Amino acid sequence: MQHRQTPVVGWEGVKAVIFDVDGTLYDQSKLRKKMLFDLLSYYAKHPWRYKELSMLSEFRNERENRAGFGCPDLDNAQYTWCAEKRGYPVHKLKSIVQQWIFQRPIRYLAGCVYPGASELFKVLRQNNIRIAIYSDYPAHDKLMAMGLTADLLVSSTDPEINQLKPDPKGLLYAVDQLGLSAAECLFIGDRQEMDGECALRAGVPYLIIDKKPYSQFDFYSKLIDDITSKTQQYETQRIAF
Repeated sequence: MQHRQTPVVGWEGVKAVIFDVDGTLYDQSKLRKKMLFDLLSYYAKHPWRYKELSMLSEFRNERENRAGFGCPDLDNAQYTWCAEKRGYPVHKLKSIVQQWIFQRPIRYLAGCVYPGASELFKVLRQNNIRIAIYSDYPAHDKLMAMGLTADLLVSSTDPEINQLKPDPKGLLYAVDQLGLSAAECLFIGDRQEMDGECALRAGVPYLIIDKKPYSQFDFYSKLIDDITSKTQQYETQRIAF
């Protein structure tokens, strides 16, 4: 059954917006095209290392296949899953994943940030709405590369969480750290089956971004207009009464 995203009850009631990162704050398909060129260029010059491409693919597949999984020390366990299944040395797999999934993509992120994302962050701050991040992957370096800042960063692999989406543990932790109720927060993600389901389980209102080509992406500009108009209406009514 397809769940619909929960409606937002007036921006005057929203005290924090919690963002997913990958595919939500930047265009993942655009980044992947850049990374594909980078990967092919690198391994064309290092053909004896082609097996590393399979290692990267297996790591991603294992992550996807374990949606909602939790265990102690998840940050290290995610490498052990794949290494033990395929017979890879853990240290070798971790080194390759760190290079190609966590480090090298950073250089391209500034050119992949969705239009309006930076402006939305500014509008939220102007309206005293706090900003938090909840992602399955660590996001500090990604935010820096995108020129964005948040009041709170939470990752599924943090020792306090150790639980992948769509389990709501990480999202509920973020809400608690903000000192707010679930109803006072809004979660924005890009995947209904992961972010939307996570929000539903946590009882947090949420939105799933409209999937459009980068040049046509207007989700955040529409959100800015919505915030501006609703907060102006609220202020006008407050003054009137």
